[in-house]
Amino acid sequence: MAAQDLSAPGELNALLGRGSAYTGKLTFEGRVRIDGHFAGEVFSEGTLILGDGAAIDARVDVGTLIVLAGEVRGHVTARDLVEVHADGRVHADVVTPQLFIDRGAVFTGRCTMPEGGDDVPRTNLDATETGDRPGPPEPGDSSG
Repeated sequence: MAAQDLSAPGELNALLGRGSAYTGKLTFEGRVRIDGHFAGEVFSEGTLILGDGAAIDARVDVGTLIVLAGEVRGHVTARDLVEVHADGRVHADVVTPQLFIDRGAVFTGRCTMPEGGDDVPRTNLDATETGDRPGPPEPGDSSG
């Protein structure tokens, strides 16, 4: 069975285009692409795609994160996969079972890789409302 290209053109449920800016909480199903500026929280079982011009400062909790270009800062939890392509920049702590970093991409932060998608802890979005931004669980911590 061939691997599915999640960044290929296809149906998008929403697009925050270049030159647009939004601050708040984003919850979605399916696939969403951001080419503009976003600050806040993103929550989905689906796929978040960051394109050219994207500037994200957020707590991201998704099924898959694909950084084609642009920049993400904050904390990322992806239950399936994180891809950072050559024009992408990630300055965040990342929790994911699979991580792909292309030549030329930038990654600064910590990466925790549980051995299966079922072990990836869900982000506690309530903690972000108080300004508490916990990092990924410490090795051996089973409280998550």
